Amino acid sequence: MFPVRRRVAATLAALGAAVLMSACGGAPAKAPEAPEAPKAAATASAGFPVTVDNCGVSTTYTAPPKRVVTIHQHPAELMLALGLEKSMVGTAFPDSEVLEQYRAAYERIPELAKKEPSFEAVLETDPDLVYGGYGSAFAEKEGRSRQAFAGAGVNTYLNLEYCKRDKLSVEQVYEEIRTIGKIFGVGDRAEALVGDMRKKLDTVATAVKDVEPVPVFVYDSGDKSAFTAGGAGMGEQMIRMAGGKNIFSDVPEVFADVSWEQVVERKPEVIVLYDYAGAGTVEEKKKFLLSQKVLADVPAIKNQRFMVLPLTATLVGVRPPAAVEELARFLHPTKISS
Repeated sequence: MFPVRRRVAATLAALGAAVLMSACGGAPAKAPEAPEAPKAAATASAGFPVTVDNCGVSTTYTAPPKRVVTIHQHPAELMLALGLEKSMVGTAFPDSEVLEQYRAAYERIPELAKKEPSFEAVLETDPDLVYGGYGSAFAEKEGRSRQAFAGAGVNTYLNLEYCKRDKLSVEQVYEEIRTIGKIFGVGDRAEALVGDMRKKLDTVATAVKDVEPVPVFVYDSGDKSAFTAGGAGMGEQMIRMAGGKNIFSDVPEVFADVSWEQVVERKPEVIVLYDYAGAGTVEEKKKFLLSQKVLADVPAIKNQRFMVLPLTATLVGVRPPAAVEELARFLHPTKISS
């Protein structure tokens, strides 16, 4: 039987977080003298309780979470971008190299597993929140459902890319950042981050506003068929913002399998290779594509126009603006300066 924390323990943890966490930063406050303790508690609770509706799950936070486990890399990097490393007690499933500016902080946080950790492994960290990046973070068949965590007195949050919706836009990136800022009482940091992202994307938009969109095919993986980015995810939006056209934008999914014949018919001029651990190296992917006779007349193959993006850069998190700029520079080198 799974170890289950009692509700009393969860309540005490939340009250402890209210005493120790500041509303603006989430870092442990310097221990006050006894007479000032009530004042410190009041400061920590400012702006709370906070209620968040996430993918059909409503959660009320009485104080900023203090013991967070992130499953998948993009939630971890978002928390680090908001200066919340002291609230993190575990990470799991790094897709690629962590951004340099967050690497030192990331390496100080225990890594629970190379893939998704077990339910028991997560509970051993005594978390008050589990923040998942892909839907698989809360796979019911693996015993990690959001209901299972709720039964153990642990709150959960799932990246907005995996909430049901027709299409994703960059506004969901901003929404994700603002929501995490709200949960941790660091809304000012979230707004500053959103502002920086908007500025970068506005610069790119101005540069490519009059260009002819370049047909782009995303190759994630696959041999019998191609696993590619459909029209419902962040990858689609990034290509569009960079002055490209995702040749499978009509596929109403975040990712989907398509036939090689469809790839040939749609004549991509650029192939974006998604790079991440466990899916073969970039060189292996290039070699495979170049060896396929059926693809020989595809413009991107004939001209060997490949661009590499880390998978983490294409997800709802902190990386898309910089990746959009990089992709725009590749698609329209005369429009974007180095």
